[in-house]
Amino acid sequence: MATYLDAILAAHRARAAQDLRSTDSLVEEAGDRPPTRGFRRALMDSDHLAVIAEVKRRSPSKGDLAAGLDPAQLARSYQDGGARCLSVLTDRDHFGGSPADLVAAREAVTLPVLRKDFTVSANDVCDARLMGADCVLLIAAALTDAELSEFSELAATLGLDALVEIHDEMELERALAHTAGDLIGVNQRDLATFMVDQARAVRMAAVMPDHTVRVAESGVRGREDAVTLAAAGYHAVLVGEHLVTSGDPAAALADLRVVRSR
Repeated sequence: MATYLDAILAAHRARAAQDLRSTDSLVEEAGDRPPTRGFRRALMDSDHLAVIAEVKRRSPSKGDLAAGLDPAQLARSYQDGGARCLSVLTDRDHFGGSPADLVAAREAVTLPVLRKDFTVSANDVCDARLMGADCVLLIAAALTDAELSEFSELAATLGLDALVEIHDEMELERALAHTAGDLIGVNQRDLATFMVDQARAVRMAAVMPDHTVRVAESGVRGREDAVTLAAAGYHAVLVGEHLVTSGDPAAALADLRVVRSR
């Protein structure tokens, strides 16, 4: 069954095929950038469930969420509410984001930042570093084993953390075999139905290695969800829609910072 991810990936792969820039040149340029802020480390340095707060203007399924948001102002609100990291959508066509949103958000705070986008090429990894990101997203369902290995290794070379997103045991096995496997995100949203399945996240947390920093993604709707995920063993939750539509992002975020199970 075709999913929304298939159409998005097709567009990104078509764009990547037209990108004639030299990867070697981009790697060299990225090497001149200041050190990254340590995304994975920030998620570990807390007794509370860490919140990765997302700058998100729209979604393919629900349309506009906060189309006119100010990324710098929102980032400061997130930092005031106790966020450990930021996530910024840079996909323009489907999520209304841009690299400019990431730059503005990161410059406004001291938090590490994930570039939330559909990484399909080595140049995408380099671009994440060049625009100032501290972490890059690798979606297992979107990549071959060879791509997972290549992009994970390139991210490490550039000083980036890599958040590897999975949905099930098979994808976890691939992530552990072809990446460092030390930062894994479980997407609770089914790619075909858009339904949130928290039982999936709870199940997957129990089978991850001890060295893995565990992140629950998508569909976190409030404190009750945070309590369940913290009890399951998650280090962090990545939350966008709930925060940008809350009316008070700092307060909504602070409510998610429950004590984490060890």
